[in-house]
Amino acid sequence: MTTGEILRALRAECPIPPRLPPPHVDRVQDWLLDLLPELGFPLDDAALRRLSQGAFARYAARLYPAATEADLRVLAAMFTWFFLVDDACDGPDRLTPEQIRALRNGTLALLHDGTRLRQAGLTGPLRRLLVLAWREPRRRMPARWRQRFADAVARHLDGTWQEAVTKEAGRRPSVDEYVELRRSTSAAEVSYPLVEFVSGRPLPDPVYHHPLLRQIARTGNDLLSWYNDLASLKRDRVTSGGHNLVLAIEAELGVAEAEAAERAAEHWREAMRRFVALRAAVPSFGPALDETVADHLDGIANAVRGTIDWTFESARYPVSTSPPTSGP
Repeated sequence: MTTGEILRALRAECPIPPRLPPPHVDRVQDWLLDLLPELGFPLDDAALRRLSQGAFARYAARLYPAATEADLRVLAAMFTWFFLVDDACDGPDRLTPEQIRALRNGTLALLHDGTRLRQAGLTGPLRRLLVLAWREPRRRMPARWRQRFADAVARHLDGTWQEAVTKEAGRRPSVDEYVELRRSTSAAEVSYPLVEFVSGRPLPDPVYHHPLLRQIARTGNDLLSWYNDLASLKRDRVTSGGHNLVLAIEAELGVAEAEAAERAAEHWREAMRRFVALRAAVPSFGPALDETVADHLDGIANAVRGTIDWTFESARYPVSTSPPTSGP
């Protein structure tokens, strides 16, 4: 099977039902494309077209289908910030590890200290976009939630820095090393607290950090990350320095790409079976919390399924140009 065929097969097998984006998603996408030049991003027509075809607002809407139009603007801006940072850290003219570290420190200073500070490492349009995206979560959410969100961002940017260091050293990770690092470089852990921003019901820390819920979150992270690795394989072969599950399997086992991709798909299937079993084992946390816990778990599931469906909607990945398949 080709990589595209594997992606379509996994999509068909996924037991998580798709969630359709709300009707205001196109308005939010148009707002986003008007906003970015206003913030000072140097975007010509071709760059704007690529951003439009990336469908970042649609990705956010797939993950948070209940978001109001105002909240979806916040989420779309936040998602776009992370994608632009990812491109800056992983493109042909990528940032150095030192620059990524400065970006990380500036970002965390802004998340902790508010919008007034101008931090080295986070300046210009990227800073203005994050200030805009962070304004409502900072205003509406309690301090413990803001700390949890900032901690997730720190883990993500620390992982991005570590990946840049290993690339610069020319060292390719083993499969086990890659899987652990990918859990950080993925922004999945950043997306989970945003479920609580949309619902307005943050989980208490002991519940959020419950071992079973953390295991479910980690498995969901693996599922969306490994699916993305299959979708981005062609690009990653050129730019990632071996930081892709398929490439790590290929190098460690000495197998061809087709076999490595099939093995990656089997890892994904095993993780999905584990995800379903873990979710079925979640106990009641009491009538005051069960609905909020269910929202959190739905959010993790939506992140997995939303990533799958968005992969076929976004021109960011070659699979989206393949013949269409049935389904939402």
